[in-house]
Amino acid sequence: MPQSKTFICISNYFKGTDFISHLHQLGNTVYLVTSEKMKDKPWPATIEEIFYMPGQDVDWNLEDLLLGISTLMKSKKIDAIVALDDFDVEKATYLRENLRIEGMGQTTGRYFRDKLAMRMRAKSCGISIPAFVSLFNDQDINIFLDSKPAPWVLKPRSEASSLGIVKLYDKETAWNTIHAMDNNRFKYLLEEFIPGAVFHCDSLIKDKTVLFSLTSQYLATPLEIAQGGGIFRSATITRNSDDDKTIRLMNEQVIHGFGLKHGVSHTEFIKSKETGEIYFLETSSRVGGAYLAEMVAAASGINLWKEWAAIENALVKNIAYQLPDLSEEHAGIVLTLANEQFPNLSSFSDSEIIFIVPLEYHAGLIVKSPSQQRIQFLLDDYAYRLTNGFSAIGIPKKIAKLH
Repeated sequence: MPQSKTFICISNYFKGTDFISHLHQLGNTVYLVTSEKMKDKPWPATIEEIFYMPGQDVDWNLEDLLLGISTLMKSKKIDAIVALDDFDVEKATYLRENLRIEGMGQTTGRYFRDKLAMRMRAKSCGISIPAFVSLFNDQDINIFLDSKPAPWVLKPRSEASSLGIVKLYDKETAWNTIHAMDNNRFKYLLEEFIPGAVFHCDSLIKDKTVLFSLTSQYLATPLEIAQGGGIFRSATITRNSDDDKTIRLMNEQVIHGFGLKHGVSHTEFIKSKETGEIYFLETSSRVGGAYLAEMVAAASGINLWKEWAAIENALVKNIAYQLPDLSEEHAGIVLTLANEQFPNLSSFSDSEIIFIVPLEYHAGLIVKSPSQQRIQFLLDDYAYRLTNGFSAIGIPKKIAKLH
């Protein structure tokens, strides 16, 4: 039996408990570095030791983090460092580079965190993307604004999800917004706005090969929810449909072109309402948030967190990894902010419900069925009922600090 290995998991949010627990079940020692704000969260008792960092997201002092991990390494041999959240990718790549530990380095890590690096890499790989421009040069910006019709979207390069995205409707407003950023403008990019359906493809990768991928569609786009509120919904699409084939092929092009050798990925695409063309939007080397992992598990039988842990375990122990047998159901999720701390969802009693989101001040359910039409009907029905009886309006936080 392969000997135990030692992992350091980095997560500035409470997530990845299945990953951590499965690593332990596979005979490994796990240390966790997380934010002080996460002290009271029910982390798995199997964690060897938890270290807490002040601040959250981009507030961690990387030199202090490096000093702490290097001190631990005096008495413990560290075999792998794993980032469990978007904001932790840079932290993990920084540690690996400095401590010479195997895994994704800082250059590759940029492709999975920096939206400008993503777009430039995708363009160089021949992957279809919306037109974009960096905010480095005034002439380049003017050419973009004059050649691409409004509206445009202003995106922070290193934020997660749809945080900080602003839609701009005329050139004057665009320039006023850019000038208001002063010396921080380089942290953003401008992109043409393409109306259409947004999809996500969730994948497992080993040895540069996509072992598993599942395509789903956001029934209300993350940008729409971030800008105007609403009910978050996503559902799997028909397997081997034209859209599924195109997206899965583009997903492989992204993963290969961006250099992700092992692990998990959540990648988003948009299908133009006007032309039907599918474009790459962004990717990440993490499990999708908002309980999408539970939806993927319902549809496929694949727990992304556990299988990611199994892949990491196989890598450090140099043993084979076998993907479990797949199921082919349809699944969907509906989720909203709730006006009560623990909303009572007992009125939702359909047999297709297989998971109730256990998050305070949220109301959400995951459904599973052999029928895609049934999933669509339930999500529409639940969205209406949640809107009228449970949902609350959240105010997006203002972005105060960026990389």
